[in-house]
Amino acid sequence: MLQEAVEAAREAGALLRERFGRVAGYELKTGHQDLVTSADAEAEAVIVQRLKRAFPEHAILSEEMAFAARQRGEPLPPPEGFRWAVDPLDGTTNFAHGVPFFAVSIALERDGEPLVAAIYEPLRDELFTAVRGGGAALNGRPLRVSGVAELRRALLGTGFPTRSPLRERNLEYMARFLPKAQSLRRFGAAALGFAYVACGRLEAYWELTLNRWDCAAGVLLVEEAGGRVSRLDGGPVGPDDHEIVASNGHLHDALLDVFAK
Repeated sequence: MLQEAVEAAREAGALLRERFGRVAGYELKTGHQDLVTSADAEAEAVIVQRLKRAFPEHAILSEEMAFAARQRGEPLPPPEGFRWAVDPLDGTTNFAHGVPFFAVSIALERDGEPLVAAIYEPLRDELFTAVRGGGAALNGRPLRVSGVAELRRALLGTGFPTRSPLRERNLEYMARFLPKAQSLRRFGAAALGFAYVACGRLEAYWELTLNRWDCAAGVLLVEEAGGRVSRLDGGPVGPDDHEIVASNGHLHDALLDVFAK
C-alpha cells in the first residue's frame, strides 16, 4: 500500500514539475482565494487511476472530485473501511503564481485512522513517508521531530482560512504567538507544514479549515515522527475535524494554552 502511494505521488509530482511555470491562468471555485488549475485535475487523474487499478474496492476522497460531488449535491465517501485521502496539488495558489512550494499528499485510512502516508515535494525531490506503527522517513531516512521545549525558541507555521470570521480569528492567534515564539511562517501548503514539523524544521503547525485530504497524511507523519496532533481544544483528531494543531509534543500544552486564552 505504501509503495502504491509513493509511486502515485511521484508520478503526479513529475507531472506537476513539468507543468510548473507553464500553466496559463486558473479558475476560481468558492471565491477569489480558492483557486484550481488544469494541473490539479491532471495530477488527480494520475493518482486516482493508479489507486483504482491497484485497489478497486477502496473508496477515494480527492479534493477536486469532492468539489465536483458537492456541486452536484452528492455525498462524499464516508470514512468507514478503506479510504484514500488525496490532495493532488497542495499549494495551488503558490503553483498558479509560480511560487516553488507545493506538494502531492496521499494517505490511506481505515475507519478514519491514517495507516499509510506519502507527501512528495517534486521541486526539491523530497518524499515524506509514514506507516502506522512503522515510523516516518524523508527519502528513506528516519524522521524525528525537534527537541525544542520552549516557545521562545520555536518556529511556528500556520495557514489562513479563505473566509471570515475565521481569518480574523487566526490573525488573533498569530498576534498572540508572535511575541512568544521565535518566529512564524505562512507557507501556503498544509501538507508541507505538517511534514516540516515531522522532520524538525518547524516546531508546530496549525490551521482552522483543514479538509481530510489536506491533513490525513500529515497527521500520520507527525505522530510517527514522535510528535503530537490534536484539535485546538486539545481533543483527539477525527476524520471530520477541521481545526488541527501538530507539534513536536514538547510545546503542545503551551500551544493549547494560547489557543484557549
